[in-house]
Amino acid sequence: MAIGASRGQSMRRFASRKSTTAFLLCLPLILLVGCFVVYPAFYAIYLSMLNKKMTAFVGLGNFAFLLKRHTFQLVIFQSCLFAITAVVLKAFFGFILAHLMHNIPGTTQKIWRGLLLVPWVIPLALSTLTWWWMFDPSYSAFNWVLNQFGLDNVPWLGVGWIARLCTITVNVWFGTPFFMIMYLAALKSVPEQLYEAASIDGANARQKLFFVTLPMMRNIISITVLFSLIVTFADFDIVRILTSGGPQDQTHVFATYAFQIGIQSGDIPLGAADSLFMFPILAFAAFFVLRGVTQRTKEIAA
Repeated sequence: MAIGASRGQSMRRFASRKSTTAFLLCLPLILLVGCFVVYPAFYAIYLSMLNKKMTAFVGLGNFAFLLKRHTFQLVIFQSCLFAITAVVLKAFFGFILAHLMHNIPGTTQKIWRGLLLVPWVIPLALSTLTWWWMFDPSYSAFNWVLNQFGLDNVPWLGVGWIARLCTITVNVWFGTPFFMIMYLAALKSVPEQLYEAASIDGANARQKLFFVTLPMMRNIISITVLFSLIVTFADFDIVRILTSGGPQDQTHVFATYAFQIGIQSGDIPLGAADSLFMFPILAFAAFFVLRGVTQRTKEIAA
């Protein structure tokens, strides 16, 4: 009886812990992540090691085959160019817009903030279709404007580097509001006393930016850049709708190329191998970004 009573007390203590309550509340989300993220990830690894008919184990053969293909080497270059350039531009423009919003007083700021969030709120596929119409060689709104000034049409989506710039432009247009709202929240959390102290010490606007604002925002900037880098590397809609990887496979990214070879060409293991090439790149970036955030947090706590 004493053993049963002690076990009952132990169970009650375990159930009354805050950590137990938190775990039980998070359990549905953990199950969803396991079903829709963890299991598909391991299944993709399994598929990537099979032959095209999925009847034999080939190990790393699919990965070696992809690395030898010139098209896939172009995909790696284009994916890195697309993601890094777009994230840097989104961070730059988002930082500028956040500062502009921060200095607009009262209700006017709420109105402008809502208007600037519209590109991020509109479904990406729908807004990309609008951009595709503006880039269209026959009915391009941009070419119509150029014609009004006596200039020739530009093949926006028909020339490699121009098409690459077009896909980056659309991604920057869509993602900049996210950076703006994150940086605006970070700016509002910077204590005004720091700026007042800097002014007393004779700091100008540039010095306040580099020695007060940026140091206080470093963690938010790092996390936002990392999150956007992951999302941008996995982008599918923009490239698929605008160019479908063309011209001559010069705008393919990992997601669109995996769709082409895995779904359209019927080689699912090769498509799985293509999609898994994103993992080491993103894991490398996440390791260094999160390590920097952890070190800065420890320094602040100390």
